Amino acid sequence: MPANAARRSLVTGLGALVVAALAGGCGFRMRGPRPLAFKTLYVGLDANSELGSALRRRVLTSGTTVVVDDPAAADARLEVLQNSRDREILTLSSSGNVREYLIILTIRFRLVGRSGDELLAPVTLSVRRDYKFDDAEIIAKEREEALLFRDMENDLLQQVMDRLATVAP
Repeated sequence: MPANAARRSLVTGLGALVVAALAGGCGFRMRGPRPLAFKTLYVGLDANSELGSALRRRVLTSGTTVVVDDPAAADARLEVLQNSRDREILTLSSSGNVREYLIILTIRFRLVGRSGDELLAPVTLSVRRDYKFDDAEIIAKEREEALLFRDMENDLLQQVMDRLATVAP
């Protein structure tokens, strides 16, 4: 039995090695922070807002860019033209009660260089989610909506960072 167990672990180890070699050979890489093309960035969002502080953290984790508080000292300025949260009624019950809501998170921004040239034309990003609503569970549904908005903000931030990473110096 010990020889059989040794053979099984050898085959398992060789199988894992083959899978790792195939994954590495095809160019697979775990997604990590993408470096940005500028050394300093001014973020045109309030640093105390959830979205503003989360965006600053994401820029800092890119590894190459520092967020500055003075727009004149930045290599690039991220100007937020629109930042909105909306909630619309999606469906109603036969008695007129709300059954589903659609929540929408939208951000419109552009990137301007130090000399005032537009590095990234205005971009509008929007994320939508719908959720069922029940009057009997109003507190739970408010919490669900807050969690959905937080998840949507993370999606939007990733999209913003992807757009910023495409900018060439």
